[in-house]
Amino acid sequence: MVGRAMRTVRTGNARAFDRGSLLRRGALAVAAGAGVGAFAGRAAADTIPDGDVAYLRLLLGAELLKADFQTRALATKQLDAPGKALLSRIRADDTAHAAALTALMNDAGQQPTTADDIDFSYPARTFSSRSSIVKLAEQLGTLTLGAYLGALENLQVPRLRLPVAQIAANEAQQLSALARALGRPAIGRPFAAALAIDVVSASLDRYES
Repeated sequence: MVGRAMRTVRTGNARAFDRGSLLRRGALAVAAGAGVGAFAGRAAADTIPDGDVAYLRLLLGAELLKADFQTRALATKQLDAPGKALLSRIRADDTAHAAALTALMNDAGQQPTTADDIDFSYPARTFSSRSSIVKLAEQLGTLTLGAYLGALENLQVPRLRLPVAQIAANEAQQLSALARALGRPAIGRPFAAALAIDVVSASLDRYES
């Protein structure tokens, strides 16, 4: 889940966990070393450690944030036709990412976060112009790519790495398209930053009311 003040998620045994406690447990496990159909059925609950579950939940939260942002941006009258086409494509891809992560969490016996669990908020004037929309789209994309790279560095279950790497590749493509939309070179730094789980968590908190 994403957010300090959001509702708790209840599992089948009626135990409730908030996002903060899940991420704290996941981060400790990490520190200690502890196409949807293609992903389904690969992750049994007894083979997914807490740290990997925490990463899946974090990545799902980031994808839900991006999809919410894109939906709100597309509802404005600030985007030209190319801008609408770009954000529509990114939203479609991010929706597919979220579905794949949801399938992985279900297969791991975990309750996935949904958009209904999160109250998103954005800085003032985020949707006031094409420039402000595309700039925040790039910021969220950079954060999300960093989250995926951090996950790849720390995931313990090998079969989770391929879908995470595939999504990370698409996130990088999105950033390339957004860079072009901002008038910058499509190819960025040779080594993208991998972000730690606590850094991503704190960054996501900024977009929650």
